[in-house]
Amino acid sequence: MARAGLTSERVVAAAADLADTVGFENITIAALARGFGVKDASLYAHVRNLSDLSTRVAVLSGLDLADRISDALAGRAGRDALLAFAHAYRAFAREHPGRYAATQLELGPSALDDHPGLRRNLTGPYALLQGYGLTEPALTDAVRLLRSTFHGFVALELAGGFRHSRDVERSWATALEALHVALSNWPGEEGR
Repeated sequence: MARAGLTSERVVAAAADLADTVGFENITIAALARGFGVKDASLYAHVRNLSDLSTRVAVLSGLDLADRISDALAGRAGRDALLAFAHAYRAFAREHPGRYAATQLELGPSALDDHPGLRRNLTGPYALLQGYGLTEPALTDAVRLLRSTFHGFVALELAGGFRHSRDVERSWATALEALHVALSNWPGEEGR
């Protein structure tokens, strides 16, 4: 019998909070159970195993990120949309480093079928870049550039990789302006 008050949603939310504290890769059933003041076995009424828990945290985190980016993009296009997307993405990663790490977990097709809101993490960047007049195959190339730039920047920032005296905020702003210029002047005729 499940302990009163413990639900799958509470367990997953607590695991997401724990991920932000100790790192996504350091979540354990034992640590989570300690946080609830229960034995490990009590959690297995709500999650199958650590892999299931990790997937659920990834889904929760992916939906949260998708909501933030969708809200940021609403009513914006071009440079304004690029900046809003970038700032929402970076803010999520900085505020929730464990949840951000969870969004990098590869989810199977069934996760997208079960949680269609996750598709916004795939469709959002494409919609943003269509505002720059890009079409396939340039569109996919540009999405890869955006994801590499945003993920690379925040991953290095979270890992303490920017120790140079240059202000990180200035570097971020410059990177976004460089992306805007690149997207506005995409090379080649293919995809425009």
